[in-house]
Amino acid sequence: MQPILAQAMGGGAMGNILLIGGIFAIMYFLLIRPQQKQAKEQQDLLSSLKKGDDVVTSGGVLGKIFAVADKVVTLEVASGVKMRVLKSSIQARVTVESAETKGEPDAKKEEK
Repeated sequence: MQPILAQAMGGGAMGNILLIGGIFAIMYFLLIRPQQKQAKEQQDLLSSLKKGDDVVTSGGVLGKIFAVADKVVTLEVASGVKMRVLKSSIQARVTVESAETKGEPDAKKEEK
């Protein structure tokens, strides 16, 4: 009876190791790898910032880059209003539509 019990426990231990390995692989492909990819994309964005880009900060402030330093970016948030923010707080580039462009589709809808 003892050898059968030992074989069952030994097989179970190997199965547990495979199960833990499988869970780690799933966690890697679902959590760790996408996070590393997103961090690399953010780093590429920060390194490619240049004067004149329209950006949004992590706090939701929209502005146009006036100057770029090593760790600080100067944003022009309104005509003549400049603010300095950390480069790491830049979340994304945005495309800013002018008021005329925004008004055209609404005007066409009203004419119909």
